[in-house]
Amino acid sequence: MTIQLSLLDQSPIFPGETAAEALHRTVQLAKFAEEHGFHRFWVSEHHDSDLVAGSSPEILIAYLLAHTERIRIGSGGVMLQHYSPYKVAENFNVLASLAPGRIDLGIGRSPGGLPLSTRALRQGAGPEGTDLKEKIKEVEKFLTNSLEEEHPLYGLRATPVPEKAADLFMLGTSIASAEIAAELGLPYVFSLFINGDEDTAKIAIDTYRNQFRTFRGTKRQPILAISVIAAETDEEAENLARDILLTKVHLASGKSFILNTVEQAEEFGKQSGQAYTIEVLEAKILKGSKETVRAGLLAAKEKFGVNEFIVTSAVKDFQKRLDSFAFLQAAIADLQQQTAV
Repeated sequence: MTIQLSLLDQSPIFPGETAAEALHRTVQLAKFAEEHGFHRFWVSEHHDSDLVAGSSPEILIAYLLAHTERIRIGSGGVMLQHYSPYKVAENFNVLASLAPGRIDLGIGRSPGGLPLSTRALRQGAGPEGTDLKEKIKEVEKFLTNSLEEEHPLYGLRATPVPEKAADLFMLGTSIASAEIAAELGLPYVFSLFINGDEDTAKIAIDTYRNQFRTFRGTKRQPILAISVIAAETDEEAENLARDILLTKVHLASGKSFILNTVEQAEEFGKQSGQAYTIEVLEAKILKGSKETVRAGLLAAKEKFGVNEFIVTSAVKDFQKRLDSFAFLQAAIADLQQQTAV
């Protein structure tokens, strides 16, 4: 009956606030997560945004490590398609050397920004469309210094070489991402708070389980990333969730992307140079009292067969966000106590 909880923070910048204030809250939240027994604390990567401050997870992770002592800190995630696998491995080997056994490297598939930022990030990084799966293979080999002799860079090491390399995770919102994680033998995180289609999530996680290949003793590890708002009552949670929406832009090419606002979606469409349509969606949020969210987590655990949830929240009032996470952790602590009796 064990449920493990972790936190993801996107360093949101709310109206009237500065990026510095948003990042300071992320530090506070990491300390809170450690004090309240959360398993990991992840930060995201977003570019060219007035709404999110976290554009460089590696730098933010280093700062968070200096302000915490035990909790695992990681990326949710690094957009590897923009970067050299070698450089990403070097960055995370430095982090893993600074904090052995505490570093997670989550790899994401989304662009993390609008088309112009993608173009800027990819300067000198090879042609767009480079196989992400091959880049993940390469970063894993650099993290573990296991390049094969036939690799053109054989003999190259990503230094420093830590006692324990960062743990590597595949993040996604689709069946395709589940297939990559399964083929590479990596832990897989389905982001239900981005793609709220539970049927797709179920198929993706089942696909991951069925196709998983074991490498060097790796284990299947599906994780669900969800948005949660917990409060004293169901009514209060509903009020906190009111007006939290997601915006999806659909391009003529068939690709779709989730943005925070209609304005961002329109700008994405314009920068893409393609015809586009915009769809406003109600955010997928598990919300309610301690009892309600506990029941929701147990139902999700049963439905998806996961033991760990990475939780995020879009509540704008920071104290209420802290309260929400505290209610959530208390709900699970109550459950563990009941199970132990």
